[in-house]
Amino acid sequence: MHGLLDNYAQGNALRRTDPRLKLFVGLVSVITCALSTSIAAPMIVMGATGFATVYLAKIPSKFYLKLLAVPLAFAASSSAVVALVHGTGPMIFQFFFGLGIRTDGMDLAALLMARTLGGMSAMFFIALTTPITEIISLAQSLGLPEVVVDLSMLIYRYIFVLMDQALTIHDAQVTRLGYSGFKPSLRSFSMLSSVLFLRALDQGERLIIAMDSRCYNGKLEAPGAMTRSGQGVAALSLIYAAVVMVIAFLTRDLHLL
Repeated sequence: MHGLLDNYAQGNALRRTDPRLKLFVGLVSVITCALSTSIAAPMIVMGATGFATVYLAKIPSKFYLKLLAVPLAFAASSSAVVALVHGTGPMIFQFFFGLGIRTDGMDLAALLMARTLGGMSAMFFIALTTPITEIISLAQSLGLPEVVVDLSMLIYRYIFVLMDQALTIHDAQVTRLGYSGFKPSLRSFSMLSSVLFLRALDQGERLIIAMDSRCYNGKLEAPGAMTRSGQGVAALSLIYAAVVMVIAFLTRDLHLL
């Protein structure tokens, strides 16, 4: 999955678009979804960012929907609980033991679902169209503390290094029937966790030695170079941001039921 994300971020049709504009669109979309009190703006954000990701960036729709299915599953389960336990309005559906769905609960559940899908669509737009090197370069240009930027680069790198090692160990355990039952699964998982912890410490020590041998002076340079887009793309980005925020303001009192 990590390799596919990096491949799409490096080779999508919006690769040469100014990363500042892509991050601006994505962050405005996320903030709008988080602050919206109705489902209108988040649904528009989901549609707009999904269209930009699939049709403008040329990301395969099946892969995009597979990514979106993960937050959808969490949002659906959370929204179901919220719909059942929240609300004081009229009852819509009555279940056993006095449980039911009321109008307020349904409105809040729909808002939670819309916020989640809209925000994650915006985040996937950033992740699938902007390489991490450009994000790091932008963070450096914005004056973020160097220690934060350096840690972000190292964390991003070694999360996936450890994931690869964990998958290798897990596959080896599966071939030896390490997960054939409940007790073997617990034993195998505990061994996997302990080995992975020791590997993480070992990788950290090796990293320090490698950086010192290359005259590390306390600062890592991001290899990415930012590209610039025309005024038309910038204007479209500003228009999109303004439209989304206006819709969120105008529909602030809109309720599903």
